[in-house]
Amino acid sequence: MMNHTMPKRKREATDSNAAEVGGEHAVMSTELRHVAPAHFVLKIKSFSLFAKNNMENYESGKFEAGGYEWKLILYLNGDKSQNGEDHVSLYLAASGTSPFQLGGEIHAAVRFCVYDQTRDVYFEQGRVARFHAMKTEWGFPRYMPLKTFINPSNGYLVGDTCVFGVEVFVIESSGVGECLTLKASASYTHEWKISRLSSLGVESFSDVFTFEDHKWKLWLFPKGNLANRGQSLSVFLVLVDADKHASEQKVNTRFTIRLKDRNNVVCGWQTSTTIWLSSSRTSWGWSTFMPLKTVQERLKDDSCVIEVEVSVLSAVSKLP
Repeated sequence: MMNHTMPKRKREATDSNAAEVGGEHAVMSTELRHVAPAHFVLKIKSFSLFAKNNMENYESGKFEAGGYEWKLILYLNGDKSQNGEDHVSLYLAASGTSPFQLGGEIHAAVRFCVYDQTRDVYFEQGRVARFHAMKTEWGFPRYMPLKTFINPSNGYLVGDTCVFGVEVFVIESSGVGECLTLKASASYTHEWKISRLSSLGVESFSDVFTFEDHKWKLWLFPKGNLANRGQSLSVFLVLVDADKHASEQKVNTRFTIRLKDRNNVVCGWQTSTTIWLSSSRTSWGWSTFMPLKTVQERLKDDSCVIEVEVSVLSAVSKLP
């Protein structure tokens, strides 16, 4: 509908050449494109009558995009209330109040277009804008100089006809994200004292210990695991209850495991690279930590201490 006396809307404009309404400063994209705007196109015939009929602006009918209703507002002689003299002023307005009744907001990537009829391309400007109860409109008071717009060589006004358009891509958070926390803590050492190594079963676990808000334990195969049965001592570090963690949670660790005799003499050790432990990989270690023959030679009385020194380098959790 044509509005000759449309009430002024309270807006805030920037001072840039392509000033925008809304009180937010951000990088604006400008480009040429061949594809017509996806959501709304407005064709105006007899453009010269716009000024002759003393029509200050035009507010389009409603259109839907991203689950919301919108309107396109044009001041083809400039929105003088926002220093838009001698420019085409172009705005997008959220139609209706339902999104804002409880303090809601709409974030949208908005792209305004004007059609170059001579070259068959659209001149596009836009960026991400935020709409809420106190700012239901966003746009450019100085979208394009009027002198540029009416110059026939530019192709925007041909045969007293012009075409504008707008695309509105509503941005809705999927709630997916993660938080990486880097750690600067010292290492932690846990000792597992075993009085008779040969008396243990096929596998055995140490007591659970806590470090950097995570629970850990050692997993020992005294006579080797899987293909190394009867050949090597196998030992692993386990992130306890990792299978109960959300799939997005993981811990980056580096650790050293040492085998000591009863006199605290180191018989052998292995040091890991940096390892990520999570619900998909709850443990890491060595199936061939030490040959069983070497273990028997160095542990004369069958007693030992298995020591693990753990460092947590970082942790990843799901964003709340």
